Amino acid sequence: MVAERVRSAARTGRHAVVRASGGAARAPDRAGDLPAGGGARGGVPAAGTARIGVLVHGGDPVSRAGIVSQLRAGGEFRLLGEDDADAADVSMVIADQMDAETAITIRSLRLRGVTRIVLLVTRIDDKALLAAVEAGVAGVVRRHQATQQALATAIRTAAAGEGTLPPDLLGRLLSQVGQLQRQVLSPRGLTFAGLTEREIGVLRLLAEGLDTVEVGRRLFYSERTVKNIIHDVTSRLELRNRTHAVAYAIREGLI
Repeated sequence: MVAERVRSAARTGRHAVVRASGGAARAPDRAGDLPAGGGARGGVPAAGTARIGVLVHGGDPVSRAGIVSQLRAGGEFRLLGEDDADAADVSMVIADQMDAETAITIRSLRLRGVTRIVLLVTRIDDKALLAAVEAGVAGVVRRHQATQQALATAIRTAAAGEGTLPPDLLGRLLSQVGQLQRQVLSPRGLTFAGLTEREIGVLRLLAEGLDTVEVGRRLFYSERTVKNIIHDVTSRLELRNRTHAVAYAIREGLI
């Protein structure tokens, strides 16, 4: 969830780290290092250290070669070609801006199994930032801030299931999230989890062990109304039953 990832942000160094909702990163193997597009093996990692598989995607050939060279210099990453995208732990997408074409690229990579993506972008405004988060980007690095250390940090953070944003972008994203809550969701009785306050109230009482009749009495609803609320939640969120709905609400921190 966007709100959860943003609100749990912690500032580290020059970039802010945002805790993602996904699980732990896949353990990278210790295969050889390939340049983007294929080629010879690169640097050697320290003994006993597993390297993170990275696919550098997009951008012009010169920019892409420069990023690959920076990443290879540290010796902690395996640089993969396009044919090995499904083996990547993280993909770094190079773009001038977060436009429709870049969004399509990000979504296509996610469909190929690359779920952790860092966007290396020349310029990005508030609208584009939100679009990047919605597309599934785990981190953003501006091109003029793309030092070897900044790139390595963003990749390591993404591989660990977290995200990275420059501090000013984090502040702007927080502002957008708050505005979305106040102007769009709250007037409709919705939360970022996609549940209304009424639905959350029903799930909270179910979690306390009440049955549908008792929930109805407590909230002054008929039992049919309570059952309809539960049905709406399970259908909309593709949950199996009321137990699954309660577990979802607990996992999302709603109750």
